[in-house]
Amino acid sequence: MPKKVATGKKVAPLPSIAKGKTGKTGKKGKEQNPLFEKRPKNFGIGGNLPPKRDLTRFVRWPKYIRLQRQRRILMNRLKVPPTINQFTRAFDKNAATQVFKLLNKYRPETAIAKRKRLLALAQAKVEKKGEQTKAQKPNFVKCGINYVTSLVEKKDAKLVIIAHDVDPIELVVWLPTLCRKMDVPYCIVKSKSRLGTVVHKKTATALAITNVNKEDVNDLKAIATLASESYNKNPDIRKMWGGGKLGSKSLAALRKKEKAVAKEESAKKK
Repeated sequence: MPKKVATGKKVAPLPSIAKGKTGKTGKKGKEQNPLFEKRPKNFGIGGNLPPKRDLTRFVRWPKYIRLQRQRRILMNRLKVPPTINQFTRAFDKNAATQVFKLLNKYRPETAIAKRKRLLALAQAKVEKKGEQTKAQKPNFVKCGINYVTSLVEKKDAKLVIIAHDVDPIELVVWLPTLCRKMDVPYCIVKSKSRLGTVVHKKTATALAITNVNKEDVNDLKAIATLASESYNKNPDIRKMWGGGKLGSKSLAALRKKEKAVAKEESAKKK
């Protein structure tokens, strides 16, 4: 039996991209341009690179970082007595800027500067041939916890500046009490590394100002008054406990328990 030959030509169908795709609802979707093809990414082996993810949780951090973080969490969880909690209440940014502006004016002289000053003094004595010349020692900030303590005990210190992040805290935890007893203004600032830069050292626990030049007397009085009102004469610092903050899981468990208790009580009333 002979095969039937098609007389007419068949038209090629439209590409699937050009056709309007219908969804589950039966509505026609948005028509797409056939010139632009969809190229979905394949994140399999040998395919596209996966997007960057935050892998902080999976990093094996060094021991000292883990201890820092655990210590910080513990300080939030445990109840902290007022004597230790006061070190979390440092001067605000504006007050701290004023303090460091004054401190930087009275940075201790370096070994080279001291040598030059003493040489100039010796030459002046030689020129005056034995006449007594009073050499005025420049005013500068005193550092060292033992030295600062002796200055506070003698009431020579006009202002004491303590770092907020001294570790172990036992090194300076008694100093605010001593300052209050001797009526010496003190303040707590951030941080020991910033105090260290003032005295050409890596860190410093506490600094003391004994004398300043005439032009800075008013600035020192203003800072000392602010420190005295904020710390020496502030009763809240000696009463306010810190810490006692629960974690997210503990708070969620407490909320769940409270809801269950409330539900039981409402059921009993009915």
